[in-house]
Amino acid sequence: MKTFIILLQKEFRESWRSFKFLWMPLLFILLGITDPLTNYYMEDILNAVGNMPDDFSLSLPDFVPIDILMASTGQFQSIGLIAFVITIAGMINRERQNGTATLIYVRPISFIALFMSKWVVGSILGILSVSLGYAGSMYYTAILYGSVDTMAFIQMVLSYCAWIVFATAVALMFSAIFKTAFATTFTIIVIPFGVMIDALIGQYWHISPWKLANYSVQLLSDTHNEYYIKTLLLTIILMVLAIIIGILFTRKNAGTTKI
Repeated sequence: MKTFIILLQKEFRESWRSFKFLWMPLLFILLGITDPLTNYYMEDILNAVGNMPDDFSLSLPDFVPIDILMASTGQFQSIGLIAFVITIAGMINRERQNGTATLIYVRPISFIALFMSKWVVGSILGILSVSLGYAGSMYYTAILYGSVDTMAFIQMVLSYCAWIVFATAVALMFSAIFKTAFATTFTIIVIPFGVMIDALIGQYWHISPWKLANYSVQLLSDTHNEYYIKTLLLTIILMVLAIIIGILFTRKNAGTTKI
């Protein structure tokens, strides 16, 4: 436990010094407030831009709060998710490549503590960023479009945080298995591209971690999704499996560290 606490403090210091706890939450906040503001003021924006035909008319649908939160989730699942997993994907192999890990591996450390300290810090970073992003989105959504049930909103945010924690485990697993370039490539293919693939052909299956984000937003509606609990349980199981594999490869590839 003492080793884990020391490594956890190290990861927190490195994240603070690299400003991850500043720019990542700011990115999600920006993504969260973009959709409610843009959709509400779209007509004013187009009029301000000018150069529109005289007979041009824009008919916008009547958005409800769940539509705006769904759009914000889409922003998180694209730009936000790519930026996040790229950041996490280098946490282990980058230390091996630049020789920093040598100073750690020469000591009698626990590889479980090493991997878990990075996973905890990465998960906290993701949860903080997502929570602030949804808070910004909900703030302007409530002002411009109306509010939603508070408990349903909290449940939605917690469900999406479960997806972010899963993505953190998968990204760290690839970081432990591959070198920097391959880890980033595989992480982007499996997580963000996996979201795109699920959006295109996901109608052929109903239980998948990549569906958890959409299912979480559906919690705001009155309709009950029978696949939500099964999807959440599968996400947790795969997350635990990714953590176990990541720990094993962290130990196995410790000898590849540059001196």
